[in-house]
Amino acid sequence: MERREVLKLGLGFAAATAGALAETRRGIPIIDTHIHFFDPTRNGGVPWPTKDDTLLYKPALPSRYEQVTRELGVVGAIVVEASPLESDNDWVLEQASGHSTIVGLVGDLIPGTESYGRQLDRLHGNPLFVGIRYGNLWNRDLAEDRKKPGFAADLRKLASAGLELDSANPDSKLIRAILDVSQQIPELRIVIDHLPSAVAPTESGARDEFWSNLRALSQNPRVFVKMSEVPVRVAGSVPKDISYYKEKLDGIWEIFGEDHILFGSDWPNSDHLIPYAETLGLVRSYVSAKGSVALEKYFWRNSIAAYGWRPRRPDQPTL
Repeated sequence: MERREVLKLGLGFAAATAGALAETRRGIPIIDTHIHFFDPTRNGGVPWPTKDDTLLYKPALPSRYEQVTRELGVVGAIVVEASPLESDNDWVLEQASGHSTIVGLVGDLIPGTESYGRQLDRLHGNPLFVGIRYGNLWNRDLAEDRKKPGFAADLRKLASAGLELDSANPDSKLIRAILDVSQQIPELRIVIDHLPSAVAPTESGARDEFWSNLRALSQNPRVFVKMSEVPVRVAGSVPKDISYYKEKLDGIWEIFGEDHILFGSDWPNSDHLIPYAETLGLVRSYVSAKGSVALEKYFWRNSIAAYGWRPRRPDQPTL
């Protein structure tokens, strides 16, 4: 591709992004359902990110997130755990307490453990605590762990408390496990994170099963998915034309529909690929083609149905 064609594509994406963000500022409020907080300068350091990740290994805290999103129409965010330490649930809640931008925490507890019920009851007393995350993270395996004594009973406690279960980094095995949990505990709200980045198997039988399991999950009205981790690196660069991602996004949208798909940025992890504003512009350019109703559901309405978060300031919308 000639240099002028590359420049033309880049300028076209920049113009589309600027237009989408200007439109955002004029109208629909945005709730970001997937960000992370951590502070490597704390005593003892952090489980993630690692020191060799020079881009991420610095404090990611509410004030920094608010600075990044200030002109982008983002009015609220849900923090997703970035640590397997029970005490870090309280640390994130403490960070959020003085920042009304934060409307929820998806924390980290291990169902089936002795402390689970006590910690769940305690954390549930804070209205910012909206659920827990479990999946391909911290050496856990939902497919096997869900069979352990007390695990399913503890997930039922989560559902009874009106809280939800986030997945973590789905692949075909985790999708199958999530479906099993959904069928075993249909009353449990489940949010599947990062579905656009999940790699479908290449073998035809396994690939068909992957998409069949997603269709089965979509039959439960309490199952939601995040259109997060959309950008990818290809041959050393990140495609910024939404047409590159459209086929996969269309497949997800066709299955789950406009009432069950949420916006999530994955900030600051997303900085490995493109800046926050460009991530937002990319997904907005996709959903905008589906109309203003779909855009409103994607950017905030569906997040209330999925998480049950409560507004903390006047510009945060309510149903």
